[in-house]
Amino acid sequence: MARKNALGRGLGALIDNSEDYGQSAPKPEAAINEIPVDKIEGNPWQPRSRFDEEKLNELAASIKEIGIIQPLTLRKAGNKFQLIAGERRFRAAKLSGLETVPAYVRMAEDDTMLEMALVENIQREDLDPIEVAISYQRLMDECDLTQESMSERVGKKRSTISNYLRLLKLPAEIQLGLREKQITMGHARALINLDDQKARIKIFNQTVKNDLSVRKVEEMVRELAQGEESKKKEKKKEELPAEYEQLRQQLSNFFKTNIQFSRGNNGKGKIVIPFRSDEELEKIINELDKAKNQ
Repeated sequence: MARKNALGRGLGALIDNSEDYGQSAPKPEAAINEIPVDKIEGNPWQPRSRFDEEKLNELAASIKEIGIIQPLTLRKAGNKFQLIAGERRFRAAKLSGLETVPAYVRMAEDDTMLEMALVENIQREDLDPIEVAISYQRLMDECDLTQESMSERVGKKRSTISNYLRLLKLPAEIQLGLREKQITMGHARALINLDDQKARIKIFNQTVKNDLSVRKVEEMVRELAQGEESKKKEKKKEELPAEYEQLRQQLSNFFKTNIQFSRGNNGKGKIVIPFRSDEELEKIINELDKAKNQ
């Protein structure tokens, strides 16, 4: 029975015109070969960088008992074979002592191989969020794919891909925390909404220490973000064009007090003349009278 393919366009669509080892262009479900383990090399483009040792041993025990259910996908490389997909199965097979493994053998250029490996792993391996994000980024950078074309390849919404890519903007400390499951994807997505890196790390540390919920982190981020926005607005109000700042200085010198001057983009604004006593108010009135009579 043909296995169900979860990819958006189907993995077969990515490997058209490929050739099987010793045969002509089989379907992905056909022509399984038994390949010696010592003839197989790891995939230099493998997106997964870490493997759970306990789960790997469990898979090895299962393989030793019932064999490999799902064949690996390999690429012919001289007298050797390179892995395209199936790194966990390959590692587990070596642990279990198998001498050969079932595999589909393809001919693929390096860029096609990379794309196939990344797409296969994104869809079918339990990558952590940062590894998924790195895989998406590599698809964009090394395979010249856009977020739209990646969406077609992996059957994910563009917004989902975008959310993963944003994780790479987080500080390394938070990325590591996400990889080690100290925080969840929900926590990380909330922290992305803060521009201040120090504030991000501070909330991250509080989250890990106090086991804060995603909702609590979102609330803390919202309060900080509102504070940042208020500061930006206040700063924007304080920044005056050079000619208006010069006018403010002239008025301050004239009335011998610190004049407050503001002007919006629509041309509206106000001039505030502060005073600290009735005597200062009297002096301001006198100066206005003098200016009026000149």
